[in-house]
Amino acid sequence: MNLNVIAFYDRWGGVLGEATIETFQMVFISLLISVLIGLPLGVLLVLSRPDKSMSNPYVYQSLNVVINVLRSIPFIILLFFLLPFTKFIVGTSIGVKGVIVPLVFYTAPYIARLMESALLEVNKGVLEAYEAMGIKTKDIIWHVMVREAKPSIILGLTIAIIGLIGATAMAGLVGAGGLGDVAYRFGHLRYEPEVMYVTIVLLIILIQGIQSIGNRLAAKAKKD
Repeated sequence: MNLNVIAFYDRWGGVLGEATIETFQMVFISLLISVLIGLPLGVLLVLSRPDKSMSNPYVYQSLNVVINVLRSIPFIILLFFLLPFTKFIVGTSIGVKGVIVPLVFYTAPYIARLMESALLEVNKGVLEAYEAMGIKTKDIIWHVMVREAKPSIILGLTIAIIGLIGATAMAGLVGAGGLGDVAYRFGHLRYEPEVMYVTIVLLIILIQGIQSIGNRLAAKAKKD
């Protein structure tokens, strides 16, 4: 048994290690860009709603339609649909670099919705009290709404990260690299079931770890 494990590690350890690093790269880079886009969009969705002080039905409806359209497209279809655009933007449609664009298109609208939902959970009475004190809207957003919604935002981002990991696995179909690519090329196409099993175990460990960290951070944020 030990000899089998050693033999497997000698053969696949380097490949799986590199694939794990590629998965982290895809998730981290696309998440960072998606957060920079999605969080402000979520705030704008809340501020432009019909019942808010900065209500703007044109902005709200436009954002609403665009976000709903992007969220309606399954990632695997979005991935292939954006191949020409991705190649135009980053110069390639394969590898880690080539999958960042579709991952951002897939994740940013989702984060915007999560942010909108989290901010709308903030007690209206608290917001009205701060508005009555004459505090500026931008200060209420960052110092009141975001602070009060922090646990929900953390849990939402945790869900987004897990969704991203699943998307990176599908991106293996276009040679994006990562654990999904290893599982597809070696586990499926070359009939190496042990590679598939180990990849699944690695993904389960990764997702369980991220969910646990997210839960702890959200619990800590509730106490602050």
